[in-house]
Amino acid sequence: MFKRKANKYRNNKVVVDGVTFDSKAEAKRWGELKALQAAKMITNLSRQPRFILMDGYRDTDGKWIRPITYSGDFRYIDENGSDVVEDVKSWITARDKVYKLKVKLFHQRYPSIKFKEVVM
Repeated sequence: MFKRKANKYRNNKVVVDGVTFDSKAEAKRWGELKALQAAKMITNLSRQPRFILMDGYRDTDGKWIRPITYSGDFRYIDENGSDVVEDVKSWITARDKVYKLKVKLFHQRYPSIKFKEVVM
């Protein structure tokens, strides 16, 4: 028998309305954002927006180096017309070094997009 590999942060995937979320906190936040959209406080709500933080390239040996990407949890337009990307984190995952580096790269490459970290 095969043993399933544990999630990096021990999150349990959750299915809500046929949609799979990486954690209970992410599913809960989705419900909150759906309610805000229904109340017309936000628009254009979407899940898992993907951003290129550093373009891919070929090294001196011709080997392809893949781009560095970041996928947020949610993206929407707030009531002020600002483009917002949200990432739902626990206090443990918010301290992750790779995550912190990607957030810095995101701010540098996409300064016009608001980045909102929701710690639950």
